[in-house]
Amino acid sequence: MDQPKRNVSKSLAMAGIGLAALAYLLNPGWGIFELLPDNLPIIGNLDEAGAALLVLGTLRYFGLDLITPFQRKPPA
Repeated sequence: MDQPKRNVSKSLAMAGIGLAALAYLLNPGWGIFELLPDNLPIIGNLDEAGAALLVLGTLRYFGLDLITPFQRKPPA
């Protein structure tokens, strides 16, 4: 009986992480949640890249894989 409860709590945690990362990405100009300033060369965009990876990972967890179509196919 503990197994379904763990899956629900894990799904809720994943959804929360995904929503927080999406909110961070949708808020680029306001700077309310800005972890690293974007005017720092190279380093300034790492927080947005990490948030994008969290969103993609969350979508993949829930069954929507947006990464697979862009993978390189092995030569025949």
